[in-house]
Amino acid sequence: MKLTHIDDKGKANMVDVGYKPMQEREAVASGKIILSKETIRQIKENLMKKGDVLTMAQIAGIQAAKKTSSLIPLCHPLLLSKIDVKPELLSDGVKITAMVKCTGQTGVEMEALTSVSVALLTIYDMCKAIDKNMVIEAVKLLEKTKKDI
Repeated sequence: MKLTHIDDKGKANMVDVGYKPMQEREAVASGKIILSKETIRQIKENLMKKGDVLTMAQIAGIQAAKKTSSLIPLCHPLLLSKIDVKPELLSDGVKITAMVKCTGQTGVEMEALTSVSVALLTIYDMCKAIDKNMVIEAVKLLEKTKKDI
């Protein structure tokens, strides 16, 4: 099996996608942060000293998707047409789901995964003063699709 991001000398290589057709691309990713009951209560009642945790996580996830190619060296800069980040307060933490879309020549799964990861890290940052046992887990790609246009 030939790896696409390695050249013939085994060095990192940004794949040329210029020959690929434009397609509608979409990816959905999710992840979770496990929080203490007290942290969940404070988030629910909007009592965290740093502000509205869920809104900040949502905004951070949107910003992160847009910056993915600056963070991950071999990712192509993409013109994203839609980013939807949904934080969901659960009984044991917060679940983040991110959907990213574009019309382009390469997929948006890294943008969706980056979105989820940074949204979860934002929650961690906002809650670290009161919760020393947080765990970020299960960051994964749920779906990626492409349709010819």
